[in-house]
Amino acid sequence: MTPAAARPRAERRRAVEDLLRTAVDVWVASVGADGLPYLVPLSHHWDGGTVLLSTGADTRTARNLLANPVVRLAVGHTRDVCLIDGSVEILAMAELPDARGDAFAAHAGFDPRLLRSPYLWFRVTPQRIQAWREENEIEGRDLMVDGIWRDDEGVA
Repeated sequence: MTPAAARPRAERRRAVEDLLRTAVDVWVASVGADGLPYLVPLSHHWDGGTVLLSTGADTRTARNLLANPVVRLAVGHTRDVCLIDGSVEILAMAELPDARGDAFAAHAGFDPRLLRSPYLWFRVTPQRIQAWREENEIEGRDLMVDGIWRDDEGVA
């Protein structure tokens, strides 16, 4: 089977933003002080600029992000994938504006603000976003570099 023609970056960006808006979960890869990678699925909310995550304050993911506030997120299928490398801002439950917490709860289907066990917010600011379907999209897969979206000529 011959793959479809490679999509322009603008089309891939729209697909990435649609996927982030509609998918409930993303894969979250973090690295702790021991240098070992850790991968878990977490619910998220995309506001068009940042990805909001939440997990228990005593989880390995939380400990990893507190020690090393960088993350790689993955969403989509292996033949239509989006990878996001980002910096992480860690917030207590009360530090996040209510409107963003409400949007997270509506999208994710649960509200960590209502749980008895302590949870934290993790606001991810994308620094690099890559997306591709097949080998023909590997070249030009960088849609965002250094936090700046790239156009079809590869420049911001």
